[in-house]
Amino acid sequence: MNLRQLQHLAALAEEASFSRAAERLHLTQSALSRSLQGLEDELGARLVDRAGRRSTLTPLGEAVLTRAHRILLEAAEIERSAELLRQGEAGTIRVGLGSGPGALLMTPLLSHVAARYPEVRVTIARGSTELQVQQLRQRELDALVIDVRRIAPAPDLVIEPLGELRGGFICRAGHPLAALDAVSFEALMRYPVATTPLSDEVARLFVAHYGPGADPARMAALVCEDVTSLLDTVRQTDAVFLGIVAAARPGIAAGELAEVRMAPPLVAGARFAYVRLVGRTEAPVMQVLRRFVVERLRD
Repeated sequence: MNLRQLQHLAALAEEASFSRAAERLHLTQSALSRSLQGLEDELGARLVDRAGRRSTLTPLGEAVLTRAHRILLEAAEIERSAELLRQGEAGTIRVGLGSGPGALLMTPLLSHVAARYPEVRVTIARGSTELQVQQLRQRELDALVIDVRRIAPAPDLVIEPLGELRGGFICRAGHPLAALDAVSFEALMRYPVATTPLSDEVARLFVAHYGPGADPARMAALVCEDVTSLLDTVRQTDAVFLGIVAAARPGIAAGELAEVRMAPPLVAGARFAYVRLVGRTEAPVMQVLRRFVVERLRD
C-alpha cells in the first residue's frame, strides 16, 4: 500500500468514474485499474463495485477512504512543513480579512510588506465570513482576521482573540448631527444608517441599549461588507456610518468626517480574532502578519 494508491482511490470516489478519475490523474484507465486492483489484492477484499459506467465504493472501500483522507492530509502537511522550513521569512501570506479588518489593514499591510519584505507575496481575500471560513478549510487561505462575533466555534478552528476596537456612529463633517453635543437615537434615525452585516450578539446589545428600534434589521438602511465604500457614501450624503471608529480615523483627521456624540453613548465594539486551522503548520512568514495585525488593530 502506498500514498499513490490512496490518492487514486480518493479520486475515483470523487469522480465515480474510472475514465474521469484517470483523466484527472493524467493516467490511462488501465493504469488506474491496475493501481486499485493492487490495493484490493493487498487488502484481500474488493474496494470498488465496477457496475456499468458508474463506480462506487464498497463498505470496506468507504472505510479505507475515510482513513486515506487523513493519511493524505498528514502527508501533505509533512511536505508543507519541509517547504516552510526552507522558506524562512520568504513565502506567501494568504489571509482573509473581514469587513472591519479589511478597512484597517488591507492597504497598510500591502505597503508594509512591499517596503520591508520584498521577497514575500501577499494574497488578500475579501467576502463574507462564511465564504472565508470555507476557503480556510479548503486550504486556499492560511489565516483569517475577522470579528469573532461573526464566526461559530468549531473543533477544526483555532480562534485567537486580538482585542476589541470601539464602535460608534460617523457622519460627514458638515452633517446636521455633527454640530450637536448630544444626539438621541430618535434623532439619528432621521438619517439612513450605513453598516456592515452585524451579528446576533451585537443586535441584542443595540436593542438593550437603544430599544426595539435599534434592531439592525430595522435600523440599517445601507448594508455592505466593504467599510471603505460605506465611508465614501457617508462623505457624500447624509447617511451615518455605524462601525469601528478607527476605520474613520483618517477621515476625521482630515476634517472630512466627525463622530456623532450619542446620548447615551454607544458602548459596543468589534472583537477581532486571528483564525487558523487545527493541526495546520503555520509558515514562519505568517509571523510578519501576526506582528502587523497586533500593532494595527487597536484604538
